Amino acid sequence: MRDDELLTVPEVMARLKISRSTVYDLIRNRRLASVTIGRARRIPAHALADYVHAHLEEAA
Repeated sequence: MRDDELLTVPEVMARLKISRSTVYDLIRNRRLASVTIGRARRIPAHALADYVHAHLEEAA
């Protein structure tokens, strides 16, 4: 996964094994950064990595 890669919501759903509504909840609550391009929502790969790392640190 490249740091400058932009992921779709379904790609994030598949990687985290969570529902579409959960992804949008994370975005709405500003726990997962995203950008809107036209009508498309994209999540930067580095934002997903940051989110996962933050949860790993919380669990430790």
